[in-house]
Amino acid sequence: MEVKYDVIIIGGGPIGMACAIAAQRKGLNYLILEKGALVNSLFNYPLYMTFFSTAERLEIGDVPFSCIAPKPGRQEALEYYRNIQKHFKLNINLFEKVTSVQKKEDGFFNVISDKAIYTAENVVIATGFYDIPVYMDVPGEHLPHVRHYYKEAHEYAFRKVLVVGANNSSVDAALECWHKGAEVTMVIRKGEINDRVKYWIKPDIENRIAEGSITAHFYSSITAIREKEVDILTPEGPVTVEADFVLALTGYRPDIDFLKSCGIQTHDDVLCVPVYNPDTMETNLPGLYLAGVVCGGMETHKWFIENSRVHADMIITNIVSAKESD
Repeated sequence: MEVKYDVIIIGGGPIGMACAIAAQRKGLNYLILEKGALVNSLFNYPLYMTFFSTAERLEIGDVPFSCIAPKPGRQEALEYYRNIQKHFKLNINLFEKVTSVQKKEDGFFNVISDKAIYTAENVVIATGFYDIPVYMDVPGEHLPHVRHYYKEAHEYAFRKVLVVGANNSSVDAALECWHKGAEVTMVIRKGEINDRVKYWIKPDIENRIAEGSITAHFYSSITAIREKEVDILTPEGPVTVEADFVLALTGYRPDIDFLKSCGIQTHDDVLCVPVYNPDTMETNLPGLYLAGVVCGGMETHKWFIENSRVHADMIITNIVSAKESD
């Protein structure tokens, strides 16, 4: 017998879990479909990453997040969200990737994964933005020594490492690699370290650059990557530097093509901010909702766990109200 869910949630990160908790509390029949591990994006963060947010701002389901340090790290966060799953016993299928969402003539949705086809009255997309790097589109970018994700510094110890970018991920990687003995060069598009870099990290990287421990090329961009060297366009002209590894930490973006394939419109083709009602999080397609950082399109700095947790109650309240008015 086919199960028709009140809501299927695509994405098992903190916001997807928050949506499930809200649905569970309202007695809705729900299912989370997550393509990887629980809170998969957090799992793939650098091993020693520290959150900018305090622990209480990462809480969901009214469950306290206890943390000794002022700011929790990746390990503490993984432990917290595992405990959330143990506590609520959320209905979640891990390692099941959704490939398409199709609205049928009867108003229900077909949610098609790599393992099954599901039917749901409502769908929430809470897929985040960490899956697809923002590529530089330069020759050599896809060589094996070019990395768009950074895990830890040990691999880069005593090697020549070129780091692209000046955001939190780039700065963390540059400092960690330098501390482990790497010779670090940074290529930065603007003239300074980004103002959004963690306030306790920003002075450290600026001091390392000022003293010459880390070389930084400001107002610069990469033009080509080869096996052992990189061409950089600087204000003084083109230069070539040696590099055993390139950490192209240029940011990440939501799967805009997937959103569009579901029928979700965007305001434009540059920032690709999806169309949705900010009061209900419902998109232009009735019954299809967005939650979390995916709402920002290419503006990935707008939404975080701490300011998008509220999406869960907004969405489930709207779903329940619609069911009661039927």
